[in-house]
Amino acid sequence: MATEALLIIDMSNDFVHDEGGLTSGKKGQEIVPSIISLATTFIEEDKEVVICMDEHEEEDDHFNIWPVHNVRGTWGQKLYGELQQWYESNKELPNVTFVPKSEYDAFYGTNLEEILKSRRVETVHLAGVCTDICDFLTAYGAYARGFRTVAHSSCMVTFTEHHEVFLEQMKNIFKTEIR
Repeated sequence: MATEALLIIDMSNDFVHDEGGLTSGKKGQEIVPSIISLATTFIEEDKEVVICMDEHEEEDDHFNIWPVHNVRGTWGQKLYGELQQWYESNKELPNVTFVPKSEYDAFYGTNLEEILKSRRVETVHLAGVCTDICDFLTAYGAYARGFRTVAHSSCMVTFTEHHEVFLEQMKNIFKTEIR
């Protein structure tokens, strides 16, 4: 069984497409080929790939502080561009999983920990958006549950100027390996 898993975090149309509700824009679009390459390598090496996707109801209180985004079942919640094609081609594989999440940390209120532990995962690799929000807090969620963490800096971006700061915070606080 795999001892490593790649978490692809929030690479949805709403977070990446130019017309997304809360988009990282071109920066997010530019990391798609790197994420696909990394995910393909994980599949070829029989490791786990988990799509961790923000999911909200239409009247979610979350929208009191953020623009509307990732409403369940909408275009905005679908994976962006070629990532959706990659997922459609690989979603039937036993080591590809989709986990919806309602909070920043992909572990909070989901079965992600159980999935990873049932597959004997020890190391969690992080990719996606946003470095200083969901990626950072998912790194914490993994760390708090005893997983080793690896952040792939070329596969992560944010819409603020805090990408490097939060990678450094992951490294210093959660002992995350930065690649």
